[in-house]
Amino acid sequence: MSIEIITEATPELEKAFALLIPQLSTSSTPMTLEQLRELLAQDSLTLLAFRPDEPNADGERPILGMLSLVIFHIPTGWRAWIEDVVVDDAARGQGAGKALVDAATHIAQEKGVKSVDLTSRPSREAANRLYQRAGFAQRETNVYRFQN
Repeated sequence: MSIEIITEATPELEKAFALLIPQLSTSSTPMTLEQLRELLAQDSLTLLAFRPDEPNADGERPILGMLSLVIFHIPTGWRAWIEDVVVDDAARGQGAGKALVDAATHIAQEKGVKSVDLTSRPSREAANRLYQRAGFAQRETNVYRFQN
């Protein structure tokens, strides 16, 4: 398997988002090419993608997983968040999620970030096990959300 940093909005990326976003969130819609360009233009965002080593029946190695790493500077230092981790149903259980998370934490460490945060719903049991295997510790905290 390979993990790569995505820097360009392409029709292939748009297709991957159409496959993966509905598996991540039923309330979100996949992004258009223009929206993907805007997403990738952010200096604070690193989009990581997972591809299998072996090509599919069409001879392609499609994007079957992704993760967003956001690194930003605040008065108390550099912070990082992992968001929108998703691996295609057909590719789950093969280590793709852990490889994505490991790559993200490595990038954050290289940039001098001392800790990386993420959140996960308790109902996502497999994801929570993955984060624990990747070295994340559950924090005692309250998460608040303001919605318009």
